[in-house]
Amino acid sequence: MSETIGFLIHDTARMFRRELNERVRHSGVTAMQWRLLAYLARNEGSNQSKLAEFLEVEPITLSRMIDRLADAGMLSRRQDPDDRRAWCLYLEDKALPLIDELRTASALLADEAQDGLSADERAQLAGLVERIRQNLSRKACDTKQPEQGA
Repeated sequence: MSETIGFLIHDTARMFRRELNERVRHSGVTAMQWRLLAYLARNEGSNQSKLAEFLEVEPITLSRMIDRLADAGMLSRRQDPDDRRAWCLYLEDKALPLIDELRTASALLADEAQDGLSADERAQLAGLVERIRQNLSRKACDTKQPEQGA
């Protein structure tokens, strides 16, 4: 039976997440909290609604997660200068060693997952998956555009 590319990518990502969670379990941070911290490391100052959309969680779920991370001293909320009803999120110094640990564990796992692939094959794989992601990203953006002349 030949699996579809969507299934293969999804199943591989699931297995990757499961193994990564196992490797960093001792940190006490959940997988979703890891994703939140990693996203903020790349997009510090993002507001909560943008983050909820990215993580594909309900705002109330994200709010509780943020509360726990803020209580642990990992991040802070600051008022959005463009919207007084919104909050922007910033990492605290305490989160930085955890983010470094996640990056290291993730890089080691990615290396293990690509065992047996040459450098050229790894680059080609990354390029092809990136192209698929861009195609899907454009499609998602196209579906969010308001109709012209409406």
